[in-house]
Amino acid sequence: MIKYNLKCVNNHEFESWFSNSNEFEKLSKKRLLECIYCSSKEVSKSIMAPRVSIMDKKSTNLRKLDKLLNAEKRELLKFRNFIEKNFENVGKNFSKEVRDIYYDKKNKRLIYGTTTQKEREELVDEGIDLLSIPWVSKDN
Repeated sequence: MIKYNLKCVNNHEFESWFSNSNEFEKLSKKRLLECIYCSSKEVSKSIMAPRVSIMDKKSTNLRKLDKLLNAEKRELLKFRNFIEKNFENVGKNFSKEVRDIYYDKKNKRLIYGTTTQKEREELVDEGIDLLSIPWVSKDN
């Protein structure tokens, strides 16, 4: 197994595991890789530093940190599952849909989706409160 830092065309960075180094290339050519934030299919490897483990107090601390991160990931996955079960995914139409809901007080729906940084800033400027959460991959 190998972990790569990935970056989409919109400069979102995330990580993913692959069975070997050729697997990334194969999936990339078939356009099966997708940004976890904006669903862009234009994903490439970004610069990454290898993680070297040394058996000492630092490695013990790394193991503790790894356990904490795994526990946090499990909690984020529970959060993601709750959102997917109880909210409507409007995808890239989030900005339009959230405005429709905000300005038409009768149209109350629970939605989630993706925005660009510029769209997010415009929504905040209009007084629309947003909550951004890390969208943890279920496969990773």
